[in-house]
Amino acid sequence: MSQKKICILYIDDERHNLYAFRAAFRIEFEILLAESAAEAREILKEKVVPIIIADQRMPRETGIEFFESIKDQYPFTMRILLTGYTDIQAVISGVNVGNIFRYLQKPWNEEEIQAAVHAAFDVYDSRVQLIEKQKELEKAYNELDKFVYSASHDLRSPLMSILGIIKLARIEQDQSATDQYFNMIEDSVNRLDEFIKNIISYYKNNRIENDITAIDIRLLSEEIIEANRYQELAKNIKFELDVQQPVSFRSDILKLKIIFNNLVSNAIKYQVATKADKKLWIHILVTREGARIEIGDNGIGIAITEQENIFKMFFRATSHNFGSGIGLYIVKDAVSRLNGKIYVDSEVGRGTIFRIDLPNIS
Repeated sequence: MSQKKICILYIDDERHNLYAFRAAFRIEFEILLAESAAEAREILKEKVVPIIIADQRMPRETGIEFFESIKDQYPFTMRILLTGYTDIQAVISGVNVGNIFRYLQKPWNEEEIQAAVHAAFDVYDSRVQLIEKQKELEKAYNELDKFVYSASHDLRSPLMSILGIIKLARIEQDQSATDQYFNMIEDSVNRLDEFIKNIISYYKNNRIENDITAIDIRLLSEEIIEANRYQELAKNIKFELDVQQPVSFRSDILKLKIIFNNLVSNAIKYQVATKADKKLWIHILVTREGARIEIGDNGIGIAITEQENIFKMFFRATSHNFGSGIGLYIVKDAVSRLNGKIYVDSEVGRGTIFRIDLPNIS
């Protein structure tokens, strides 16, 4: 796969210099031209430009003055100044003012321009990557802070319930009441187990790099359905599977299992207990470009006011006891790590549909 060309904005008030610059470097670089500082500003409003090369001597605004005026608005853009011999003293005094990366004398030399552009882009790319890593680190820190607080609560709550119920069971002599206490203990243990499983999924999703292989979507879907079909809450649910996969599909099977299992498990949990025609369906269409996945149910649904929050860590859209509040967060994160998109369509009392678009990774 060919790398994207480095984009350069070249500013010079002499038109023949602009055309000569484009002719010399258009094959190697993406060239944008401006005859004035004002025209250059308009270009910068519309496009991200890593490198700007400007002539020092321009009638309304010198190159240094232009660079000084944009350094705060475009701090990462690398600035290279072209100057004549007689302007050297002005350039030396103005280098720091405009945060100029390098200055080159006119008439410019092609090899010098190429070397300066590549050196400047290396610095630009490093700065951008550093900022991205910093953002990721801040996001991870904020999530960890929230995770530790919520995890400690969600881990201790079922344990405290179990201890309290055991104390009551020791006091109570009625066998029917004791059976009820054991049911309550079982419920607490199940909630604790669900939370621990989600923590493991969260860890795997974040720590393991994508492992891209060819995937039989139908077989994967059948495995997920069979793994969930015999849950107690899955009784009387009609499962429907429709997979159309005329071409090979490549993705990360572990992340797909995390996505499918969480969505299918949720569709089972949030059914209406009294409804006679409980349904859960998986519809999938695979093309050369990617897969459109739909996992839906006719369960309790999600209120419109809650739908924008359901992918946030530890958010619960219902008052049901089960659910860790981390499952859909993990789903969204797994989809994002596969460069996909996820959408929700839900109505209270009618059910929920999750639609996922995933690319076919070559």
